[in-house]
Amino acid sequence: MWEFLRAGGPVMFLLLATSIIAVAVIVERGLALRWNKVIPEELENASEYTVRKQDLPRLAQVCQRHPSPLCRLLTVAQEHLDWPKQENSDSIETRARHEVIKLERGLVILEIVVGIAPLMGLVGTLHGLISLFAGLGTAGVSDNSALAKGISIALNTTLMGLIVAIPSLVAWSYYNKKVETLAVEMESICDQFLRNQYREKEKA
Repeated sequence: MWEFLRAGGPVMFLLLATSIIAVAVIVERGLALRWNKVIPEELENASEYTVRKQDLPRLAQVCQRHPSPLCRLLTVAQEHLDWPKQENSDSIETRARHEVIKLERGLVILEIVVGIAPLMGLVGTLHGLISLFAGLGTAGVSDNSALAKGISIALNTTLMGLIVAIPSLVAWSYYNKKVETLAVEMESICDQFLRNQYREKEKA
């Protein structure tokens, strides 16, 4: 492994650092975007059964036990129940945009890795080939096996770039879709909560 990295030159070590960053982001986002961490089941159930004003304190207690993006959205909704429904909905949407941005934190790093890793690999390969053929220009081609070995070493960085980029692309696509799904689910829960509360107010 060490020989593989060393043979690739300085670009290979840059790709190694890039891969470490990508793995760290993938693991961190994987933990942060767990469904029960963003939308706790107990909080979702409590919101569903909060249909009267008397139920609000119980929902607030559940929110305190489960701090999460959904908790913060429901807190905004509770704090503005004295507002007209449309204004309350607008305030939730504003807060939701902030929460989605937090959920997407770090995904831009994966996007950058997906773009630059193959390019860095290509740069490393071109650098290796230029060095190889420059040496052949002065020494001449006397050993075809040495030439083939030199070319294979130069291609190592391209391989490494693709090894880094492909998992990063998969993770980036998966997490983007998951954030979208979580956002839609939170919107649905908050919309149902508002309908319950304002229906109760209209009856009063």
